[in-house]
Amino acid sequence: MAGEAQADCLFCKIVSGEVPADVVRETETTYAFRDINPQAPVHVLVIPKVHYPDAGTLAAAEPQIAADVLRACAEVAAQEKIADTGFRIVLNTGPGAGQTVFHTHAHVLGGRGLEWPPG
Repeated sequence: MAGEAQADCLFCKIVSGEVPADVVRETETTYAFRDINPQAPVHVLVIPKVHYPDAGTLAAAEPQIAADVLRACAEVAAQEKIADTGFRIVLNTGPGAGQTVFHTHAHVLGGRGLEWPPG
């Protein structure tokens, strides 16, 4: 059920401490940790602590937590010292967009030039 931890969800297991992660930042509603397969010098995932499969579902059900995720992305960028040089926030939705873990997550990427469209 959306909003509740899912036993088979990798990110729910990270939030619960069942699976270790390199935690960068934590708030009451969000959790941020380094991606295990970084695509840039800084690549941090920011997730809500509650389980929703994608950003649209999260925003419809809990708009304040969706805003918290975006706020946490900006805080991570500042903490990682990429806010002034520029960073990208990516929210993939669905398998056709490259989403592989179906727990809302934002990728915070920076520390190098980021081309558009992405290669």
